[in-house]
Amino acid sequence: MTAPPQLPAPTWFVGCGNMGSAIVDGWRVAGIDLTNVTVIRPSGKAVEGVRTVSSLPEAGVPPKLVVLAIKPQKLDEVAPELKPWITSRATIVSILAGAEVVSLRARFPAAGAIVRAMPNLPIAIRRGVTALYSEDADGALKQQLGDLFVALGWAMWTADEAKLAAIGSVAGAGPAYVARFVDALAKAGEARGLSRETATTIALETVLGTSWMAATTGEPMDSVVKRVASPNGTTEAGLAVLDRALNDLIGVTIEAAARRGAELAEEAKASPLAEPARLS
Repeated sequence: MTAPPQLPAPTWFVGCGNMGSAIVDGWRVAGIDLTNVTVIRPSGKAVEGVRTVSSLPEAGVPPKLVVLAIKPQKLDEVAPELKPWITSRATIVSILAGAEVVSLRARFPAAGAIVRAMPNLPIAIRRGVTALYSEDADGALKQQLGDLFVALGWAMWTADEAKLAAIGSVAGAGPAYVARFVDALAKAGEARGLSRETATTIALETVLGTSWMAATTGEPMDSVVKRVASPNGTTEAGLAVLDRALNDLIGVTIEAAARRGAELAEEAKASPLAEPARLS
């Protein structure tokens, strides 16, 4: 049995919101040793199985790995406080949407390597998608970090930040869109007389079963549709309505997410103006 990958010691999580917590949860489920992990969050609210402190000085010796898991809008508040702790032996893994490598390097010039990671929420149960990008990580570091994120699901290194942004706009935001679809499917079931509990279960199991079947067999989505929809049948009648709007709707939805990502990137490229503030 292959041993789980190891985290560098020490590893810091600077901020630990929904996505940061999902990474911690996924690594815990994967059997990765979290002994050398410290979460820094001003509230000091405990993270299960992980040492948690409320300030950087409490964290101890400078880190070898920093998972930057704050809100993108807080980058200029946190960077001046974190910068003195970043040495040439430190790798920064940023999960901040829109904050490009050039912006991160400007704020942390001493870092040995800067890596961007775009995971999605199902990493918490090791069924996530993560895109990775770096301009200065060597082969050994890419292998080490790749192994850590593969432990959370499917992960790949991208050739450029445009590809990373593309994956982020689809996979990063995707769970929210899928959740909306499941909810809409459940509400349609309720409208046909099903209880909320039954309708939600049916909607979840339908989406899960269809996805798992296609992922297991490799069957194209169009083929799945054709196998379900009999000519002039009920499914075909529903598809006649859905197909008129779905592709365009998803297209403009992804475009809106991508546009906001580009806006965040431009905001991050601006010179830092904020005075040092507490982490959030």
